[in-house]
Amino acid sequence: MARRKGDPKPQPKERTAHLPTRDDVVSFIRDNPDRATKRDVAKAFNLKGDDRVALKHLFRELEEEGVFQRRGKRLVTAGTLPQVMVLTVTGRDRDGGLLARPLEWDEAEQGSPPLIAIRAPRNAKQRQPAAGVGDRVLARISPPQGEDGVHTARVMKKLEKRRAAILGVVRRTDDGDYRLEPVDRKQSELLIDKEQLGGASPGDLVEVEVTRAGRYGLQRATVTQRVGSFASEKAVSMIAIHANAIPHVFPEAVLAEAEAAKPVKAGGKREDWRKLPLVTIDPPDAKDHDDAVHAEPDPDVANPGGHILTVAIADVASYVRPGSAMDREALQRGNSVYFPDRVVPMLPERISNDLCSLREGEDRPALAVRMVFGADGRKRGHTFHRIIMRSAAKLSYDQAQAAIDGAPDDKSGPLLEPVLKPLWNAYHCLLKGRNARGPLELDLPERKILLNKEGLVDRIVVPSRLDAHKLIEECMIQANVAAAETLEGKQQLLVYRVHDQPSMAKEEALREFLKTIEIPLARGAQLRPSAFNLILDRVKDTDHAALVNEVILRSQAQAEYAPENYGHFGLNLLRYAHFTSPIRRYADLIVHRALIRALDLGDGKDGLPDVTLDQLREIAGVISAAERRAVNAERDTVDRLIALHLADNIGQEFEGRVAGMASSGIFVSLPAYGADGFVPASTLGDDYFHHDEAAHAMVGERTGLGYRLGDPVTIKIAEVLPLAGSMRFEMVSEPRKLGLSGKSFHKARKGARTAKRGKPARGKGRQGAGRKR
Repeated sequence: MARRKGDPKPQPKERTAHLPTRDDVVSFIRDNPDRATKRDVAKAFNLKGDDRVALKHLFRELEEEGVFQRRGKRLVTAGTLPQVMVLTVTGRDRDGGLLARPLEWDEAEQGSPPLIAIRAPRNAKQRQPAAGVGDRVLARISPPQGEDGVHTARVMKKLEKRRAAILGVVRRTDDGDYRLEPVDRKQSELLIDKEQLGGASPGDLVEVEVTRAGRYGLQRATVTQRVGSFASEKAVSMIAIHANAIPHVFPEAVLAEAEAAKPVKAGGKREDWRKLPLVTIDPPDAKDHDDAVHAEPDPDVANPGGHILTVAIADVASYVRPGSAMDREALQRGNSVYFPDRVVPMLPERISNDLCSLREGEDRPALAVRMVFGADGRKRGHTFHRIIMRSAAKLSYDQAQAAIDGAPDDKSGPLLEPVLKPLWNAYHCLLKGRNARGPLELDLPERKILLNKEGLVDRIVVPSRLDAHKLIEECMIQANVAAAETLEGKQQLLVYRVHDQPSMAKEEALREFLKTIEIPLARGAQLRPSAFNLILDRVKDTDHAALVNEVILRSQAQAEYAPENYGHFGLNLLRYAHFTSPIRRYADLIVHRALIRALDLGDGKDGLPDVTLDQLREIAGVISAAERRAVNAERDTVDRLIALHLADNIGQEFEGRVAGMASSGIFVSLPAYGADGFVPASTLGDDYFHHDEAAHAMVGERTGLGYRLGDPVTIKIAEVLPLAGSMRFEMVSEPRKLGLSGKSFHKARKGARTAKRGKPARGKGRQGAGRKR
């Protein structure tokens, strides 16, 4: 633990003769960034027994003192970048070498983006995709070697280059001019000559390119593509699709390949499980069904009270072969993207909604896992099978739940005793194991936008969180764990779903915040999800509940895909891989292929081909970036839909909640709508308001009054920009006494005075509202 001012100087720890010195360990980690886990260091220095314990303490010291940062199980030099990143090539150095910067970089949280030099291959035999200024590339990053502190990168793949196009809506002014109202509010309006409209009309959503930029007046542009009418259905999601460069039109070769696919028949290595009454439980409007479940009591007398749970997953690998046109397109898309008004699928409908969808009463190929659980909810064993199945029923969550609650309908009634009740009994058994595991249990209700026939917001609802939802979720988690365990046991390369524990910096920020509401968070021991759950239980049903849930969420790392395993912190699992949704996630398809290869379940053409760790890193980097792209597009669409919905409510008051803050102002969410707007700090009142990051508060320098993250407030809508999906609010609620500690309040006042001298404190700004598992 880092020593505080005034604490006695710690005595150096007694080291055994075998334990290397601190400098030895530091030098080894810096010289061997790919071999920087405790296991690697212990192996390098031949450490065993108590020496490994001492090494563990040394790792902790190096991390707490800021010498290194932890990334997964490795220690890396502070400021070291991830091993694989998407970069934008920005220019050249004096010698003509390419320079790049990370594509995604939060300057508020991470500081100025680093400059990265793209190195050429060491010899002519080493091939590297050619890249130029303006290109986006997936690259393998190496730490700085010289005194200049510049990272270097080797290009793994050149990504599709985005066109220098601007998206917006054509408007006609009163004097007859045509202008482009850009989607990006940072972009100025553009003037379009009538001859350059390209057939577009006022109200059309178009892409343009700047054709003439003068020093004075508006820049002129030419329409390069008419996307559609902004007044039509699905226009808002189309903005997000184009703005985020989401592939949404399948190439002809992909569609032809999908149409030529033939249904898979029983036989060969595929077992016939058509008599097992597997059922699908999905939302009522689901078109693709990629998972089916079944449970029964374990007849084994050696496992009293145990259950056998079967999870069958659509066998996409039977149709999408490695290297095919569909495979290349699926990797580029990474995942299906879900909007309130449409779905952009990863695979053509012929595959996703037909041949692979586990339709009721139709024969379908699947990859199934049969898991045996004891009465305590712990898994005793599992086996994987490649099968032909026939879904006994397609049920909705509400339908299945109603049957269990005593209100079955004509369809669910006959299934109640033989199928549904055994499933619920198995679920209650699995809950014992889940509760013993203690995953992170955040209370963050999700909202769903329902649209009218015109594609605009009808209403916003908070769907009920039913046991039926939790049952399917827990079944899928167990199947995902089984997949990861099997592949690890077979020493088969795979792509894990990993979620790191909070960084030391975020952990310390959370600790400082909890102090302000008199909740302690111990130092020293590594945090586990159970520690967060204790805090959440403590504030449940109190005024601090929403605030603490939000702050704990923001302290979490972002889940991602990686070929190296460092566990899943949120689920509190040592190993985890996505296996259950290959129709909509490419990561799951990789895991299916790995299982087919490792267990010899295929014909040699549908399993995972020979791949290197570097190639899997490349795939993991692409699909992780695609996931973030989808999240951004989905969020942007919701923001625009809500802004459009509230555009006629200027001057009206709404109840909201403080959702975030920066030095420039406060973000306020409207819980009834699932969207938020911004209140500039300059409009908060006569006082000078400063962002106190530790307390998650905006504090008045003179009065000490202010607003805190999670506070319920009343706002008035001042301005709405539907195209940008942004709203500006005015605060109606008066600031309140925050009860900050003297130290925190003094820090806030000091920060305010610094800001007045022209050095504004950097705020973290708005952060994402959710983390995907």
